[in-house]
Amino acid sequence: MQSLLNNLRAAAESTRLRLLALAARGTFCVMEFGEILGQSQPRLSRHLKLLCECGLLSRDREGANVWFTLPDDDHGALARDLIARLPADDPVLEADRRQAARVLAERARIASDSFRRRGADWDEMRALELPAQAVETAFLELLSTVDTERLLDIGTGTGRVLELLAPRVRRALGIDASKSMLALARARLSSAAFSHCTVRLADMYRLPLADASFDTAVLQMILHYAEDPAGVLVEAARVLRPGGRMIVIDLASHTREDVVSRLAHRWPGFTDASMHALLTSAGLECADSVTIPGPLDVRIWSAVRLATVPTADRHALAV
Repeated sequence: MQSLLNNLRAAAESTRLRLLALAARGTFCVMEFGEILGQSQPRLSRHLKLLCECGLLSRDREGANVWFTLPDDDHGALARDLIARLPADDPVLEADRRQAARVLAERARIASDSFRRRGADWDEMRALELPAQAVETAFLELLSTVDTERLLDIGTGTGRVLELLAPRVRRALGIDASKSMLALARARLSSAAFSHCTVRLADMYRLPLADASFDTAVLQMILHYAEDPAGVLVEAARVLRPGGRMIVIDLASHTREDVVSRLAHRWPGFTDASMHALLTSAGLECADSVTIPGPLDVRIWSAVRLATVPTADRHALAV
């Protein structure tokens, strides 16, 4: 009861209610909140600190920025319930929504400009002339029978997997080690339709996530860059619930040394045998797999997390 009272007291102030309403629409930093609400950052920081301390907001630090969003727990459910009771035609909230749309449009422009200046305005599917549409269709078909409430996209890049699967999941999180990639992903996911999708900076070898906290984990075109694919899969399996599904989308084994050297791949794709060995050693039971032919074949491997996950033998991979 005391926790509920603390939450209600924290929310019972106009600026803090406006902050919660904005956080329900997406992820914002203090500077963006300041632009939207027209208030100073020190003042807003005090409000945000109070909301975070009582659990109504969560915060993720990314370099110099701190990003705020509603948590995916009972505190977040309470915040969403309070927000749902606010009148949709309230003039202050309407003004906040208009300002938020302007700020998000500017964020998208800056992210795209920055990405182009860095020479990273591309994705690997396009760079390799792979059949991206066919891969996505096969991916969606494979997941059509999978019950997913909480999705984790490891190496989310520009956020395309989150965009694709957003209508099918209740909550989705994308992690990536590149701030530039995350900037573009946030721009891609800035509309209200993706308010349940968030991204954050994280290391795929040491995920800052609780055990058994996701139903589905996706690794798209990421393992062939990994120095230690076994370590990545063990960590991904750790955050999957028993019975949860792992989806790996990657290149089938190939002999294109020019591709490996030009794009700095660590592995020239994976054979079925090597991928099955990796998934099994991570405590996963291999399930369906699909091949999408192209200039380089793409494989989609699926596996289910067992009740217990053994410690993997992280020896060098032979492909």
